[in-house]
Amino acid sequence: MKNTRNTFSRRAVLKSGAVAGVAALATPALVSKAFATSGEMTLMDWSDYWPEDMLAKFTAETGIKVNYIGIGSNEELINKMKASQGSGADLIGPTNNRSLQWGPLELLQPFDMTRIPIDAANPAMAKIGPDAWDFGGNTWIPHIWGTEGMAWRVDKWSPADASGVPSYGEIWSEENAGKTMIRAHSGMLCAGLYMEASGDMDPGSVWAAYESEENMRKTWGMIADWCIARKANLKLIWNDADTQKNGLLNDGVVVGQTWDGPPLALKTAGEPVTYQAPAEGAMAWVDGLAMPKGAKNIDQAYELIKFAFDPKNAGPAIDQHGYNSPILGADKLAGEAYAKNFAEAYPGDALANLNAWPAEAPWYADVRTEFVNKFQSA
Repeated sequence: MKNTRNTFSRRAVLKSGAVAGVAALATPALVSKAFATSGEMTLMDWSDYWPEDMLAKFTAETGIKVNYIGIGSNEELINKMKASQGSGADLIGPTNNRSLQWGPLELLQPFDMTRIPIDAANPAMAKIGPDAWDFGGNTWIPHIWGTEGMAWRVDKWSPADASGVPSYGEIWSEENAGKTMIRAHSGMLCAGLYMEASGDMDPGSVWAAYESEENMRKTWGMIADWCIARKANLKLIWNDADTQKNGLLNDGVVVGQTWDGPPLALKTAGEPVTYQAPAEGAMAWVDGLAMPKGAKNIDQAYELIKFAFDPKNAGPAIDQHGYNSPILGADKLAGEAYAKNFAEAYPGDALANLNAWPAEAPWYADVRTEFVNKFQSA
């Protein structure tokens, strides 16, 4: 099984035209409008990925009701599927770099790829499935892609650097004490990137931590100590999209490390919020769709996939969830604000400096949990 960091490389994404709103995308393949029998299905995916009007349109066109169970983290999704032995949902939304954790669980069933218009998706992202998620057949297809970087209130804060480019280090600084937020595990990783950039840790240490437990414990021991010493400067630790939005709008946060979707959705709605890749590079990921082995409403699930792979449906959804679509041509069908937001989020060479999230082995996830728990309990 290939490492996802190699599969979803910056070069592959850029060359293939995955950068929606920047590179010209190929004409999407025609998506079948085959009639779907009425019924219902259960979707367990990230809480802000499927706007209500999108699902209402799907039901109106197919007669299929979608029972949508929102999740806030990969750990939550894995734990739910382990507890139910792969039952309770017909489609789920794992992130691309979690393949090494899902494989040994044997909780997914291969897709019938003849039923999926995969040519409608960006080729580099579609390739992630057969390269990293081949568990007796392809068990993963791309759905949403995005990054984790920095968001802030434009009416209350601006980056200290004259270039206007923020740094992860500003989230932990005394100057912004009591006004910042992170997600624990990714906030700590990006603190490590800042530590490398500022000379507090050897360059390459964060990525070398994925190679062995020895490297992991050495690097994350340093990161944990650094973050614990500055933990009092944080206002909020988030774990889902709503908490990010509320932090920026209602909870006194002026700057924080966030996913791109929530702040850009707020920006599109006219709120004084923006998002940008920081100097150390934004973390890039692709969230997909997978079918648990206990799925019961399989025909209905394939109909939802075909619906989601149609740019006429994927495009308008961008304006509400704020992320990016791997579906070719979807960006052209988003609202006028999307291209502007995208350009402002990734100025200059920001797209070339994206950090593709490496594949995480089970041992890595377990050790990281140790250090995250140490940080959160400090």
